[in-house]
Amino acid sequence: MEEMSKIPEHVAIILDGNGRWAKAKGMPRNYGHMQGAKAVEDILVVARDMGIKYLTVYAFSTENWNRPETEVAALMKILRQYLKTSIKKSMKNNVRCQVIGERSRLSEDIREAIEELETTTAGNTGLTFTIAINYGSRDEIVRAVRTIAADCKDGKLSPEDITEEMISQKLDTGNIPDPDLLIRTCGEQRLSNFLLWQCAYTEFYYTDIAWPDFDKEELQKAVDAYAGRNRKFGGLKDTETK
Repeated sequence: MEEMSKIPEHVAIILDGNGRWAKAKGMPRNYGHMQGAKAVEDILVVARDMGIKYLTVYAFSTENWNRPETEVAALMKILRQYLKTSIKKSMKNNVRCQVIGERSRLSEDIREAIEELETTTAGNTGLTFTIAINYGSRDEIVRAVRTIAADCKDGKLSPEDITEEMISQKLDTGNIPDPDLLIRTCGEQRLSNFLLWQCAYTEFYYTDIAWPDFDKEELQKAVDAYAGRNRKFGGLKDTETK
């Protein structure tokens, strides 16, 4: 029987702790977000070199709009800059980029930058990098259900045709596999409305390290922890399901 790969195919990360990291250093929260964006760039290269094929990060949630207006504006500024510089770096590193989440609330220039990034990198064959922006898993599921309901109403589909696979394909992540490993930084231990459907069988890894300090060594620790676990599905070891 073939042994399970020690490297997770798909890693998802909840980027937590930018503000707290900055506060501990006597710096404004926005400084933490800027350093957090740099950490994303660094860990993307590390993940690619480790053999991870899919990396998904939680950059801005639907709930993040409730933060102070000045902080939201700063986050949008950082996002604009990140999207602007990502094309050149993604093409250099053969990375395919995509954004998940509901885009209508984003400003027009950000939506255009997202489309340009996705279109330009679509032919790249290396790691697939997914950025969750204005993303909330419950919102994602509602949008998927509405699409399926509309198909039923139009006679394109009957309720009996609806399957788990169909729902998965209607989600924003329909073109990529579910995460094997989800990492959350800075000591919190909750999903915070991130990939609720997709994480049904995902291994979780929590660390007290704040996101700006999360580096190659920390990612290796998470991957090692994943590799040492005995993954089970429905009571069976992963290797017994193959």
